[in-house]
Amino acid sequence: MNKHEKYMKEAMKQAKKAYELDEVPIGCVIVHQEKIIGRGYNRRNTDKSTLAHAEINAIRKASRKIGDWRLEECTLYVTLEPCQMCAGAIVQARIPTVVIGSMNPKAGCAGSVLNILQIPSFNHQVEIIQGVLEKECSEMLTAFFIELRERKKTEKQNRKNDLK
Repeated sequence: MNKHEKYMKEAMKQAKKAYELDEVPIGCVIVHQEKIIGRGYNRRNTDKSTLAHAEINAIRKASRKIGDWRLEECTLYVTLEPCQMCAGAIVQARIPTVVIGSMNPKAGCAGSVLNILQIPSFNHQVEIIQGVLEKECSEMLTAFFIELRERKKTEKQNRKNDLK
C-alpha cells in the first residue's frame, strides 16, 4: 500500500462516520509532514449547515492545528471530488496537492464539471491526483444512495398504508 492509499483509507474512515449519521459519506484528511493534522466528514444535515462539508471541516481543523490559514505544505485527501465551494476553499488555503478517490460528474469542480483547482489566472493552482481507491470510494457512495432510495420507498409505502 502506497502513502496515497494509506491516507485515502483514513479519509474513508471519516466518510464512514458520515454514513453512520445518514449523511452522504464523504470524508477528508489533510496531511502535513506525513502526519494527519485535519480530519472531516460531511455533516450538512446534522449541523443544518450548507458549509459542513468534509473538506471545509478538515481545513478548519488543520488551520487550527498549525496556526495558519495557509496550508502550503499539506496534501488533502478526499473520497469524492470537491464541489465548487470546497475547491475554492482549497485554492484559498493554498493547498498544493489534492488526492481524490472518486470523481463527481454531476457536481465536481476538480475536472468533471469545472476545474477550479487549476484556473491559470488564479494566484494558486493545485496538483490533482485522481482515482486513489476509486472503486472503494465509489462503492460506499453507491451503497448509501441505494439504501436511501429504499428507505424513501418504504417510507412512502408506509404513508400510503397509513392513509388506508
